[in-house]
Amino acid sequence: MEEYRAIIGFEGLYEVSNFGNIKSLQRVVLRSNGVKQTFKEKVLKLQENKNGYLNVRLHKEGYGKSFAVHKLLAMSFLNHIPNGFKIVVDHINSNKLDNNLSNLQLVTNRENSSKHKNGSESNYTGVYRSSKKWRARAYINGSLKHLGTFENKLDASRAYQEKIKQIDLI
Repeated sequence: MEEYRAIIGFEGLYEVSNFGNIKSLQRVVLRSNGVKQTFKEKVLKLQENKNGYLNVRLHKEGYGKSFAVHKLLAMSFLNHIPNGFKIVVDHINSNKLDNNLSNLQLVTNRENSSKHKNGSESNYTGVYRSSKKWRARAYINGSLKHLGTFENKLDASRAYQEKIKQIDLI
């Protein structure tokens, strides 16, 4: 059953559902020319952004801003507080368009970066398969760094672990 909850910061204006739908609530807006305009409740159209995620544009007090739907859903249903790269919203099945609440989870950025987006996982943090090789990468100060290409996932994991140790020593 579909359940709607208020979008944090847009209470009384917009709601998000556990299925990933966004609706604009009925309201009366006073235009700059003094005329009142009534907006009916409606489910909004979502747009795919350049990174493959669904976005929606929300308006408040004359200003509009785009938001990723999965982040709005996590804030309203999972009590997620966006905090940069510490805890992020992960699509469990790696399908960025599947914003059903049952497909979303909160994970560390390191856990999320170890998932290869075609759905295969290496079981090693920071390691993913690319064609026939294994690659290691890590987020360092918010920037994704490529650590090398390897014949096996264990060597890639060792490279990742060494880089993390270097960072921790700094």
